[in-house]
Amino acid sequence: MSDHSTCLGCEAPDLAFAQHDHAACSAEALARAEAMVQQKGLRLTPVRRRTLEILLENHRALGAYEVLERLAADGFGNQPPVAYRALEFLTDQGLAHRIQRLNAFAACMHTGEAHAPAFLICRQCNLVAEAAAIPVIEALAASAEQSGFVIERSTIEALGLCAACQGAVA
Repeated sequence: MSDHSTCLGCEAPDLAFAQHDHAACSAEALARAEAMVQQKGLRLTPVRRRTLEILLENHRALGAYEVLERLAADGFGNQPPVAYRALEFLTDQGLAHRIQRLNAFAACMHTGEAHAPAFLICRQCNLVAEAAAIPVIEALAASAEQSGFVIERSTIEALGLCAACQGAVA
């Protein structure tokens, strides 16, 4: 699944902050997720699928308890492991990302793509966009190498205001 022409997130990296057909965006991301999971021989169980659908409803990050409340309302139980297991599966498979700053999760908009995102987080509305971070990661790796350090994993998160919230503040 490396064909960027079918990945809306790759075609429009600022998708979260732009006006777009979100129903098509969500449907395309869910279809890519289902295909990827099937290709790996894994299962997108009903609770995993519903969790992903909840994350795909908008480009915001949701806390595990917000997800749990929605799952409980849909009849999937109200015990925290229900949400945490589904979220763990989704993040392990690259279908969702954990946003450390918000202690929350967001659906991956580049499912099946090898990518290294930076997360642009609007501090006002909590929308989260994935931006390409390869130049930043390369610079960080070069700096670390000068110190004799090897980076094994990094998460880049930038906090600010999206265009809509900038307009509301002005």
